Amino acid sequence: MRAKRTSLPTLKRLFKELKPYKWALAAVLVCIITSAAVNVLGTMYIKIALDSYIEPLQGLKDPDLTPFFASLGIMAAIYLTGILCSFAYTRIMVYVTSGTLYNIRTKLFDHLQKLPIKYYDTHTHGELMSRFTNDTDTLREMISNALPQLINSSVTVIGVVVAMLVLSPILTLLVFAIIAVMVIFVAKLGGVSGRYFVKQQKSLGDVNGYIEELIEGQKVVKVFCHEEKTKERFFEINDVLCSNATTANTCANILMPIMGNMSYIMYVLVALVGSILIMHPELSIAVTIGTVVAFLQYTRTVSQPITQISMQFNNVLLALAGAERIFKILDEPEEVDEGYVTLVNIEKDGDEIRETDLRTGMWAWKHPHKADGTVTYTELKGKVTFDNVTFGYEPDKIVLDGITLYAHAGQKVAFVGSTGAGKTTITNLINRFYDVPDGKIRYDDININKIKKADLRRSLGMVLQDTNLFTGTVMDNIRYGKLDATDEECIAAARLANAHSFITRLPEGYQTMLTGNGANLSQGQRQLLSIARAAVADPPVLILDEATSSIDTRTEKLIEDGMDKLMQGRTVFVIAHRLSTVKNSSAIMVLEHGKIIERGTHEQLIEKKGKYYELYKGLAELS
Repeated sequence: MRAKRTSLPTLKRLFKELKPYKWALAAVLVCIITSAAVNVLGTMYIKIALDSYIEPLQGLKDPDLTPFFASLGIMAAIYLTGILCSFAYTRIMVYVTSGTLYNIRTKLFDHLQKLPIKYYDTHTHGELMSRFTNDTDTLREMISNALPQLINSSVTVIGVVVAMLVLSPILTLLVFAIIAVMVIFVAKLGGVSGRYFVKQQKSLGDVNGYIEELIEGQKVVKVFCHEEKTKERFFEINDVLCSNATTANTCANILMPIMGNMSYIMYVLVALVGSILIMHPELSIAVTIGTVVAFLQYTRTVSQPITQISMQFNNVLLALAGAERIFKILDEPEEVDEGYVTLVNIEKDGDEIRETDLRTGMWAWKHPHKADGTVTYTELKGKVTFDNVTFGYEPDKIVLDGITLYAHAGQKVAFVGSTGAGKTTITNLINRFYDVPDGKIRYDDININKIKKADLRRSLGMVLQDTNLFTGTVMDNIRYGKLDATDEECIAAARLANAHSFITRLPEGYQTMLTGNGANLSQGQRQLLSIARAAVADPPVLILDEATSSIDTRTEKLIEDGMDKLMQGRTVFVIAHRLSTVKNSSAIMVLEHGKIIERGTHEQLIEKKGKYYELYKGLAELS
């Protein structure tokens, strides 16, 4: 019952995806009906040939076969029409299927770009990838094969039943009795297999998610000798998939032999009863040889589409399960952005600010006023303030509790504290990956909720602890920070991050291809490229989330000068991995349990001999 309730809306929605191809589908429907009608009519011609041409010619010494050959020509033309129609609708469905899946994948990918970070934090990558592969593949099977087969089989059954009733109502009743038994088997087994096909699809997504996670973390698995434990977990979820798939396919596969054997029984019974009726022409229900031969052919014809309907019905249920999972993602609410303040390039003439399309290295916040239609500009300085901000990823689990802080333009503000203290959460809130329920965050005295997210993030440069490099050249990965950057700008950014030296030693220098998240580079080299990517973006505010944690002390010293140059005139937020990197900060915030317990310069905090002093002297742990 639940499957029926969920499948019907999903099916309706899937048909909406086919709407752009309505005329192509109309042509397919015409071809399918014509093809099915041709098959029924062709069998009817067997009766005509036997009763009207072959039987009357028996015993004649010199029979005229011209009418018989003419009837064969008509039959050949009928079957040729059916072949052409079958070929036509098959080719059209290839076009419809490819186009529909293209549109669905495009919608899915586009929607994934608009989902909030929270969604990715709560779903495995493999599970999401399964939507693009396994689930869309089930749709391909349904649209290209299952739906045409269902329509073809249904039309064929209707046409055959009508032809049977015309030929012999008595024999038709016998066929109906056997078909009723066949339908009961189809309903029982089809219902069971349909439920398990849905479970199979979900289990397949779980397996994909687990495998993707294990492949990504294979080094960790080997380092901790966790192979046996991961195999145990894999066996558990794989057993669930195997069990669901076995049950689903067992029920589906035994349908064919059961239906085939029952069709043989039906064939024998019809032949037996038909023979009796032929041998008693005095009965009012007597039939001709041609009628029985055609009827026997129809019994073979009618059982096959019923079997096809049962088999394709399972494929439809499987596809609807996949479609439901796809539509579930498409129904996820997009990231809300009610901002209206935008970031624009400007040029200054004294105190006058003018907007320009040229990249001048100066930016301003463009603030339209709905009341009078005027526009004001606030030059981007990089001042960031938190005013009594309280936040939790879950409503009942507070991560930041009443945080108040400020960072003036050009200041370097560092956050230190133990894991879970809320350091990274602060940077997430500045980027509006999450919105704060209580308190205010202001950027150049503008509430960041009023700033369009894309413009807000464009003004921020981030270097994360976990590097993400993409398949492409080294130059392409640096240019990711500024897509219109020239090669000279990318090289200058690499020099600033002290990455130029190791890049020139790569096999093809800046044109060296990176794959597998830069697997052919060391962790430190990957981090240097991330820093170069932030440098080429030339942002007014820079966020370093333990950016030098993967770089050795010598390399860290090498890039300090470059980072200092990059930080000049910018507001910088640093999440410290090594306290030595934050000694020159304008202000250091010590967080604990979501609260700022100490703040000040390095010298001031050392003099207080509090938590920071303990961390710096190694009396407490920093993680």
